[in-house]
Amino acid sequence: MSTPHNSAAKGDFAKTVLMPGDPKRAKYIAENFLDNVRLVNDVRGIQGYTGNYKGTPVSVMASGMGMPSIAIYSYELYHFYDVENIIRIGSCGSISNSVPVHDMVIGMGASTTSRIVHQYHLNGDYSAICSYALLEKAMHCADTLALKDKVHVGNILSSDAFYGETPDMIGQWSTMGVLAIEMEAAALYMNAAAAGKRALCICTVSDHLLNGEHLSSEEREQGFTDMMRLALETAVALDK
Repeated sequence: MSTPHNSAAKGDFAKTVLMPGDPKRAKYIAENFLDNVRLVNDVRGIQGYTGNYKGTPVSVMASGMGMPSIAIYSYELYHFYDVENIIRIGSCGSISNSVPVHDMVIGMGASTTSRIVHQYHLNGDYSAICSYALLEKAMHCADTLALKDKVHVGNILSSDAFYGETPDMIGQWSTMGVLAIEMEAAALYMNAAAAGKRALCICTVSDHLLNGEHLSSEEREQGFTDMMRLALETAVALDK
């Protein structure tokens, strides 16, 4: 089976797929963490790989940037390739004084400025939340990896606008207890809910929107190894 965006055959993807936004990050994970890895998709340069991590089949495929992009790829993985779990791994901008650069944020919930939820024609406001089963596994793995002090769990904001943050907007969401801003999780969580599947978003703080700290593009591409290890260990825990 193939789609307009994915040339993989049925069975090419593992039950758990890690989804970074950047294709280079997907390639980095495949080459540095997976055994017996093979490229299963390269349509539009969105590389998808499948291999083994500690004996567990795991796939990693880029999602591209923004909710429309991850909505396409995650929908196809859930509905056409029998994927059960998608773990988004990416970067985010902290809007909390308690969440510094380099720490990780797990989105228990994903508020959004997007209207993407309107496709479901719901008579009300939908709360996009992660899979508790994935969250529980991830927090157990964070404890095992001695990363728990670097992981913050809470509400994140999925925004359609990378350059749209104003001090007033940031302050309003921060006042409501939102920890960080990213651009994909809400759409992923909605797709998972509609498909009866599971999703989780783990992000590393690359920018702090309150104090101006930020990571370089090279650090963003290859410097998120703690997040990668946490996601991979969570995939192994799901297989047990």
